[in-house]
Amino acid sequence: MTSTGVRAWAALLVLCGAIFLEGIDIAMLNVALPAIRTDLGLSTAMLSGVVSAYVLGYGGFMLVGGRAADLFGRRRMFLLWLVVFLVFSGLGGLATEGWMLLAARFVTGVAAAFLAPAGLSLVTAAFPEGPARTRALSIYAATGAGGFTLGLVAGGLLTPLGWRWVFFAPVAMSALLLIAAVPLVKEVGVTERGRLDLPGGLLVTGAMSALVYGVVRLEHPSASPALTAAVFAAGLLMLAAFVAVERRVKEPLVRLGVLRSAPLLRANVGALLFMGAFGGFQFLLTLYLQELRGWSALQTGLTMLVAGVDVILAPVLTPRLVTRYGVPRVILAAMFLAAACYAIFLRASMDWTYAAMAPGLFLLGLAFTLAYGPLTMAATENARPSEQGLAGGLFYTSIQFGMALGISLVTAVNVAALSTDPLKAIHIAMLVPLGAALLGATITATGLRRAARPSASDTLASDAAAANAAPANAAPANAAPADAAPANAGAADAGAADAGEAYAATR
Repeated sequence: MTSTGVRAWAALLVLCGAIFLEGIDIAMLNVALPAIRTDLGLSTAMLSGVVSAYVLGYGGFMLVGGRAADLFGRRRMFLLWLVVFLVFSGLGGLATEGWMLLAARFVTGVAAAFLAPAGLSLVTAAFPEGPARTRALSIYAATGAGGFTLGLVAGGLLTPLGWRWVFFAPVAMSALLLIAAVPLVKEVGVTERGRLDLPGGLLVTGAMSALVYGVVRLEHPSASPALTAAVFAAGLLMLAAFVAVERRVKEPLVRLGVLRSAPLLRANVGALLFMGAFGGFQFLLTLYLQELRGWSALQTGLTMLVAGVDVILAPVLTPRLVTRYGVPRVILAAMFLAAACYAIFLRASMDWTYAAMAPGLFLLGLAFTLAYGPLTMAATENARPSEQGLAGGLFYTSIQFGMALGISLVTAVNVAALSTDPLKAIHIAMLVPLGAALLGATITATGLRRAARPSASDTLASDAAAANAAPANAAPANAAPADAAPANAGAADAGAADAGEAYAATR
């Protein structure tokens, strides 16, 4: 995978299979939950815990998983945690008690937290920045997004055969991926020498787990609000302690300078809002179709199938649009397309036909076509080669936290509004994903405005380029050179003479 030859593209197929596996695993389980409750006799709280356990494992360990890929080898982490994912998916299918299923889902979530950033960093390390990486990330992101969509259909098909098949199908897929990954996926890029920041890892895992759990508790705002507030407070305190630790340790888990990159922050906040809006919308659509309209799980999954158009369009359309208009403009268009979809569903009625829903769902598919890949590009393109795993961990943490937040907020709003009318409650709750998509568009637009006007860092980069072009003997002995970014990248690196680090200022 040292070049973008046949082997690199073959390995990309394997890595795409892994990210597809994660998406389809989550979506299939959501469809099978009613059957699981009936067969195992689970309470509502335990059933909710089965979903939350995966979210806690995934969101809590993602940053540690990303950094582990940088330190211990991306291929090694990918293969190891793919095996763990396989084993515990199988154990989930064999569960006979609620606690067994809960434990299996938690470990599966942890495995995904290590697997996802390792896979993404293998892609970004194998394909150099430019058209090849743009196309590779478009294919990779489209496959991951397609897993969520097609998982609903697959879950609807498998659940009538028995809910355990929802767990055994990922086992078979994992085994096939493992067989293909061993010969095809090779270690690429820079593996940083160092050791894992254990105190930082424990603090950030505790902080993210507490914050995710607090968000999940928002689904039931009347249930012990003091406890919910205490969980959030504990999460924020551990996060503050984590930042303090990272400032002092020699080898931090997260180099805080990474967070000074404005494009990276916009990409991660944009991913949080985009996926949070989608998660909330998907939840509300399921309520609307199954509980209000009485549709089956299979009918619901087939309804979402049109949104899976991104699997076909993203690899072909997205690279061309990114090349012509740039990443921020493509993301901005995606945010508006998603907002248009959610606005259409504000008019949902009890006699709506599929023909009335399809335009909105097609717009959602277009939104994923334009968003998922470019957001991935923006979140990883300015990362150091030795920090690609960390960049992937930050990105997937944003996605997972966003989806948990989106589902919890729409649930809380929907429950609060049920005193009026169930359909009206869904309309009111639909304002949450609509608002999130519009907020994401606003944040993305700020990046366009900054890129449109010269900044101090642009001037610094230009001065540095001029200084480097001058004769060597004309430069002061203590001057620190700063490399100007290529003009077509729309970014400039600001040189820091005392630290020797460069951070992308604008995209």
